[in-house]
Amino acid sequence: MSEVRFTRDLFLRCVCVVFLFAFTSFYIQIPGLYGKNGVLPARTQLISKSTKDDIANRMQKKPTLLWFGKNLGVEPEHLMEILSLIGIFFAFTGFVSQKCCTKPIFSALWSLYYSLYQVGQTFMLFQWDVLLLEVGFLCFLMAPWIQRSPKGKRPPTSDPVDFINLWLVRWLLFRLLFSSGVVKLISGCPTWWGLSALSVHFESMVIPSPLAWYAHHLPAWFLKLNTVFANFAEILLPIFFFFPMRSVRLIAFWIQIFLQVNIILTGNYNFFNYLTIALCLSLVDDDFFGGNKYGKKSGWPMTILKALITLGVYGGLVYATVVLYGLKVSPGGVIDSKITFTPKEFDQALGRALPGSIAIGFISLIFTIYKSVKATFNQANSSKMWKLYSYLKVVFYIVASLFIFSDSLVPFSTLHPIGSETVTAQMKQVHERIEHLHLTNAYGLFRKMTGVGGRPEVIIEGANSMDGPWLEYQFKYKPGHVNDSLPFVAPHQPRLDWQMWFAAIGTYHQNPWIMSLTYRILTGQKEVLDLMDNTRNPFADKPPKFLRANLYHYHYTPYTQRESSTVWTRKKVSEYFPVFSKDHPPLLDYLKNLNIIGDEGKEPQTPAGLAKALTELRGIFTRLEPQFLMLSLLITGFAVIFFGSLPSGGAGASQPKQPPQPAQHKGKKKKF
Repeated sequence: MSEVRFTRDLFLRCVCVVFLFAFTSFYIQIPGLYGKNGVLPARTQLISKSTKDDIANRMQKKPTLLWFGKNLGVEPEHLMEILSLIGIFFAFTGFVSQKCCTKPIFSALWSLYYSLYQVGQTFMLFQWDVLLLEVGFLCFLMAPWIQRSPKGKRPPTSDPVDFINLWLVRWLLFRLLFSSGVVKLISGCPTWWGLSALSVHFESMVIPSPLAWYAHHLPAWFLKLNTVFANFAEILLPIFFFFPMRSVRLIAFWIQIFLQVNIILTGNYNFFNYLTIALCLSLVDDDFFGGNKYGKKSGWPMTILKALITLGVYGGLVYATVVLYGLKVSPGGVIDSKITFTPKEFDQALGRALPGSIAIGFISLIFTIYKSVKATFNQANSSKMWKLYSYLKVVFYIVASLFIFSDSLVPFSTLHPIGSETVTAQMKQVHERIEHLHLTNAYGLFRKMTGVGGRPEVIIEGANSMDGPWLEYQFKYKPGHVNDSLPFVAPHQPRLDWQMWFAAIGTYHQNPWIMSLTYRILTGQKEVLDLMDNTRNPFADKPPKFLRANLYHYHYTPYTQRESSTVWTRKKVSEYFPVFSKDHPPLLDYLKNLNIIGDEGKEPQTPAGLAKALTELRGIFTRLEPQFLMLSLLITGFAVIFFGSLPSGGAGASQPKQPPQPAQHKGKKKKF
């Protein structure tokens, strides 16, 4: 049986890296997003009208550590910074030291991020935020209470419950990818059904990378073929994550890594794809890293048999893909593709595949539980107390895994109406009670492709006269000026830029936060302007008297103009919101009703010394651009790991060891 101890430890440390990215990215945006003069102040989420205004009632209403700010005398903004800094510290220690990848550390990481998520409002309503919470909870289950150093020359053996915990990670990976794949076709989006989605996607994604422009101009047939590959990797392949042969899972691992790396190169999806790569580690074991040197090796007949089965599996998958997507090579060498099944046939197939995948998952879980129980009984330890502890431990994780699997079926089964038959009313009731903890979630990315007629963008303009001139405000990363270059910004997520993308595909009535942004710009709030490109602020000396916004449609410049410095072409479509001033009564009344303005003095005042220390620390963190800050933290972590693994003793460590000297005995020599 292959070991998974190293795989488990590597997964835990990778998740710590993702938490490091998430906390750091969030930390540097707190003042502009959630400060007392931010777009959506955190204090608006900490208003309690209960007559019993104690911690217990407040935590029941909204479970977040920020409630303690009132008792500690710390403003919500500053307490959010403190929680983020603690999260950065714990995540960094877990990254650089395996000894810190323990239950207490992951409990702290989950609690801190959950506390921030609770007041994050629209700027944290993303699937990767709840995915990180779900992964953090699984890491809490997986991590030991104390990391013990290996003894002797043999590598440390796996804890029997590691097999169960890594299976839960694999089940999460399956749900994430399979759901993200099928929702594209469930939505009925014509670009997904016509396999033309990528011809729009690279132009309409939230923050394209520099390579997105080149990917957009690839031949249409090649982009359609890549859409077929994405459907293959997300819909057909994931069920084979549970195939009992590791060679099949290993190929699935490399296919998923290839997909995620390509997404990273062409788009800026913050830490999401890095987290998905970490989840893919559940498909491999220690043999993959060369860690099971003492395991049994298969003979050549078995090796040949496994190779034939693997070829058969992937040959069948390739054949199914060719048939389902009508792949054929034209005389000119172009690969044509076209979906050969109808929406009705897909719906019928999904109705059978959903309960089938649940059944396969359940059988795989039972087999994994059996393997863990067998490993527990085979442990070579003579201590009766230790054996009793091991038995109780594996029973606990069996119950926990069955509970998590059952709870995950509630959101997973929503992919098809027939899924409701696989979920009992009691399971739904339990899920509703704990749904706010995000232990299991529903997933489904890129359900519909936006920007088919042009990428929509909201352009905010200011002026000191109604007659103009109207000057544009620029953002740091989202498209604005047509000559702006495309950035690499991941794993940082500029959450204001992201919400501007969502605002553009709706109206300002559907995005009330944008009225707060308008007011903050009109009042010249530096914290908010720092989230934008303040170096090109057209009203750097004094904020404008009036503000308006227009909706534009953007397109990439043609490939024939690749030598030009212009990346975009754009055309004005309509007015997005009318002219506002900072004294506009309807605007002020609207913001007062949202508690964004009007009661700033009710929150506690942070002690001056603490506030000054936090400000100085923030100044250190913000000297670098966010993406470079995270890269520097990553490099620093690797440096700590590398130098910490070197032999101790300085210069003498590199010198050859002296042969042992015979012991010197004092007194008379013993006669033999």
